[in-house]
Amino acid sequence: MRTEAEDILFQKIGEIRGADSGAMRDAAAYVQSLAAPPGSLGKLTDAAIQLAGITGKVKNTLGRRRIIVMCADNGVVAEGVSSTPPIVTLSQAVNMTRHLTGMSSLAAHFGIDTEIVDIGIATPYEEQGCKILQRRIRRGTGNLAKEPAMSREEAVRAILVGIERAKQASADGIDVIGAGEMGIGNTTTSAAVLAALTGLSAEDVTGRGGGLTDAAFEKKKDVIRKSLKLHGLVPSASDPIEVLSRVGGLDLAAMCGLFLGAAICRIPVVIDGFISIVAALCAQRLCSSSRDFMFPSHVSEEIGYLRAAQELHLDPWLHLNMRLGEGSGCPLAFQILEASCVLMNEMATFEQAQIDDSYLTELRAMQTMPVH
Repeated sequence: MRTEAEDILFQKIGEIRGADSGAMRDAAAYVQSLAAPPGSLGKLTDAAIQLAGITGKVKNTLGRRRIIVMCADNGVVAEGVSSTPPIVTLSQAVNMTRHLTGMSSLAAHFGIDTEIVDIGIATPYEEQGCKILQRRIRRGTGNLAKEPAMSREEAVRAILVGIERAKQASADGIDVIGAGEMGIGNTTTSAAVLAALTGLSAEDVTGRGGGLTDAAFEKKKDVIRKSLKLHGLVPSASDPIEVLSRVGGLDLAAMCGLFLGAAICRIPVVIDGFISIVAALCAQRLCSSSRDFMFPSHVSEEIGYLRAAQELHLDPWLHLNMRLGEGSGCPLAFQILEASCVLMNEMATFEQAQIDDSYLTELRAMQTMPVH
């Protein structure tokens, strides 16, 4: 039986409508008119067409941009699955507000808003005067190797926080959102969630996170295997909320809500690395149309990233050997999205360039022919 919070969540999910196919057709036709060989602008024009499906407009601009970082601790670190102490979750959350981390320094350079949200930081700190937004559900999750990470109600509440932050971004006039996180131990929770949703093995989805010895890496995979069995999530599970509550994290759940909220508000949202893309998969499993609003950034070095990308039918843009997290790929992806808008707004069409494009008729026809 659904709780009141879960009823509210599914009412909100019911507001999501997929991409505007008419606007996408118009944008695709306009791309064909640009003074360039067919298909030569690749993913840049693909992104422009997807943006049209989101906004309903062929030509778009991305003025205000915001990266929203969900910060939470994970009880599974007690199992020795991370080489980094939990206090670093708080330390880096604070450093983000000072623009001193990888993501936040890039964001400051490019003039991007950042919003750092405490959804479940375990370490106590002085909240008065702190620039971290308070939305804490609880002080970290339970140890998923011994108990559920959180209750189903807590998972739903965290998802609703993500939706709320997306809606606030929309109200603030933000044109594009980036989904980031900070939480020691969250490559373990993300791998467990991905395995549960896909039926993949721990070996297929688990990487070394921030760095582990060989022995610790083997233990991490063993913890994931045993946890999935403990919570009845093998060979696979169909309910993303149940999976998040059993072996997920508050940051993951809130990011899932951020992706759903972006779809509700019809705002493009950029996926960062491994944790971010697993949260995106959770959102897509709750509402398939939410996928229409997602854009990839970079390929994460975490082994499970490409597995999740395949599930979402996403082809990441950047190959930079990155594995930082935080939302660090989002400032870079924003520049690519902006470039896609520039082409639609400023590039000449064949007519404007006074070029007879009739020589392309056969090539264009070949591009639109069905593949057998």
